[in-house]
Amino acid sequence: MTETADFPEQPTPDGWLTERELAAVRGRLPLVYVDAVPVRVDDSGDVVAVGLLLRVNGAGEMTRALVSGRVLYHERVRDALVRHLEKDLGPMALPQIPAAPQPFTVAEYFPTPGVTPYHDARQHAVALAYVVPVAGDCEPQQDALDLAWLTPEEACSEQVQVEMTGGQGYLLRQAMAHVGRLP
Repeated sequence: MTETADFPEQPTPDGWLTERELAAVRGRLPLVYVDAVPVRVDDSGDVVAVGLLLRVNGAGEMTRALVSGRVLYHERVRDALVRHLEKDLGPMALPQIPAAPQPFTVAEYFPTPGVTPYHDARQHAVALAYVVPVAGDCEPQQDALDLAWLTPEEACSEQVQVEMTGGQGYLLRQAMAHVGRLP
């Protein structure tokens, strides 16, 4: 019979939770997230394209997604936005975060479907949502398979909306309404 050893959990960087700690927190407290709608703008500042990530979800389905992630302990919201945009779009994305970032909405994700338009089976999360122009070269990173730049009209079409889960299609439509580009 082979003996097995219990290995201690690997150390985590400051501000990060272990998987066990994160699971415990997710079950007891709402977490703060940022959602970012990456866009390309023309010379007058009008949104001309929206960047949507292609991912495979836990059920093996292909989905379209916005940039999203947790705000870490002792991390400014603007730093979380930059970190997640660079994590998903690459270090050369060059996000243009305003000096005083203001979310266009606050999205409340609940583990129970139907409470709000936003759903996350893992947790209760409160996400500050931003439209963020990116000026550099973008390449899908991490678990993103592709990055597609669509016109606002294409991104808000029914065909694309059904590929988005958890209410992100609704959030995208809110973003395009906020910048005056809802078809």
